[in-house]
Amino acid sequence: MKKLLCILLLITVLSPVFAQSGEVFATEEGAIRGYDPVAYFKEGKALRGKKEFSYLWSGAQWSFSSKQNLETFKSNPEKYSPQYGGYCAYGTSQGHKAPTQPDAFTVVGDKLYFNYNNDVKAKWSKNQKELINKADKNWPALKKQ
Repeated sequence: MKKLLCILLLITVLSPVFAQSGEVFATEEGAIRGYDPVAYFKEGKALRGKKEFSYLWSGAQWSFSSKQNLETFKSNPEKYSPQYGGYCAYGTSQGHKAPTQPDAFTVVGDKLYFNYNNDVKAKWSKNQKELINKADKNWPALKKQ
């Protein structure tokens, strides 16, 4: 019985990691786990958004650290939203969706990319250009899954 409970617990905990769906990676906190997408460009760091500055776009709730950042996003969401819907850039280059962490980010050529964690980000950063090209090719099919 204990073994069965452990297996069920593992399936429950790990299933979100292996079965991501939707065009935007979002948790209960929203897209980017509730962090402000505009702040990555303006501040160069991850800033948690506030509930009073939120906006529903592309099927996900986006949060912002200020009203100004909310308005900036609303004026051009495609510019500030992360590539591959906020899923891991490295994972997308490998042909699958993977969740991400708000502090594992890079801005490349005015585009925001996230990775599963900082170890994966380091691996992705070693061959960014080629991996971005692969991810760009994989994303149209992946985003429909």
